[in-house]
Amino acid sequence: MLHITLPHNLVPRIFLFPMAIEAEIEVLENNHTWTLTDLPKGKFAIDCKYVYKVKFNLDGTLERLKVRLVAKGYTQREEIDHVDTFSPVAKLVFVRFLLSIAAIKGWFLHHFDITNAFLNGELKEEIYMKKPPSYNKSTPHQVCKLLKSSYGLKQASRQWNYNLTSSLLDFGFKQSKSDYTLFTKHEADSYIAILIYVDDILVASNSNKAISTLRTFLNLKFKVRDLGCLRYFLGLEVARSSKWIHLCQKKYVLDILSYSGMLGCKPLKIPLDQNFNISKEDSNPITDPSIFRRLIGRLLYLTITRPDICFSVQVLSQFMDCPNDTHLAAAYRILRYLKAAPGQGILLSSSSQLQLRTYCDSDWASCPDSRRSTIGYCIFLGDSLVSWKSKKQTVVSRSSVEAEYRVMVATCLELTWLHYLLTDLGFHHP
Repeated sequence: MLHITLPHNLVPRIFLFPMAIEAEIEVLENNHTWTLTDLPKGKFAIDCKYVYKVKFNLDGTLERLKVRLVAKGYTQREEIDHVDTFSPVAKLVFVRFLLSIAAIKGWFLHHFDITNAFLNGELKEEIYMKKPPSYNKSTPHQVCKLLKSSYGLKQASRQWNYNLTSSLLDFGFKQSKSDYTLFTKHEADSYIAILIYVDDILVASNSNKAISTLRTFLNLKFKVRDLGCLRYFLGLEVARSSKWIHLCQKKYVLDILSYSGMLGCKPLKIPLDQNFNISKEDSNPITDPSIFRRLIGRLLYLTITRPDICFSVQVLSQFMDCPNDTHLAAAYRILRYLKAAPGQGILLSSSSQLQLRTYCDSDWASCPDSRRSTIGYCIFLGDSLVSWKSKKQTVVSRSSVEAEYRVMVATCLELTWLHYLLTDLGFHHP
């Protein structure tokens, strides 16, 4: 059973959740998400529930109590209640890449958030849902016939993305073929590029007027929250000056340390020793593997702005199936390393050139269990580090030369993709 201890100043506000439920139902009704009707013979009504979430600001203060009505989409039947479910999201490598270009070009960076995004998707299938708990309108035996998509439906994200994409294309944006979440528009002296991550929109432009025009257009189509200049995006803390853009995840690091009980630990200078080598047979398996799995999952997301722990986390992530005491101790060692500089991140220089540079290497047969090699590469745009990876190869290389060629192939694939993105953004890179 999960036990959550809430701050003393938050406990009285928990009783405001019923008000949040009423607000959620009001939004759904105003959006004409459903119509109440009798369940036709032979049809099946999926269930729903409320999901409660406490949202905090970047400084840790309470932002709001959020309630979301979520359909139990796992009971949907393929080819009956849903067909296509896939929806593209931006790669976080591209987020860094776009921010580095914005730093070089001096573009304005803005952040929009679409309120109740999934409720804007138009449904093609005939779907019925049971009435929400404590919703007493109409007769008890009636159900909700969904007219628009709802959170929890398997096709909800796809329908929302289709609606947003269609609206942007009608407004004159051009969709990138290298990354379907990138849209660009060039008019006279103004240039604007937007990056979509579900309902978060990152806008980069050389004109504040173009950003205002986009905001007006989105408000006509959807309900948009203008979050102002980019400060916080997908857990990334963004600080900007005239000379650089700094990305870090300080709050996320402190949350990990707090969750693991390591806030008071003694810091270390390196995450792992240079000759550190572990295998599956090192020691006894731990009694609760979920502790290790949750910790590694959090650390994997932290590698978005911390390339210094990328290799260490990659090594430990190979033992998620059966972690032992040695693996857990190594994971805690990484936490002690993070304690030394929780605000460390990457710096995107404004004085760089739009020139791609890369370095790659491999460690031949480094895995003691499978004898597979580990590859690693890092790619710079000018002086700004934008992409990196550390990964164990999928096959055994029969020589160190073969391992080197394989890492060069992986690096060239990433370089080719970034080159296409530069072209789509309107930059010539011979």
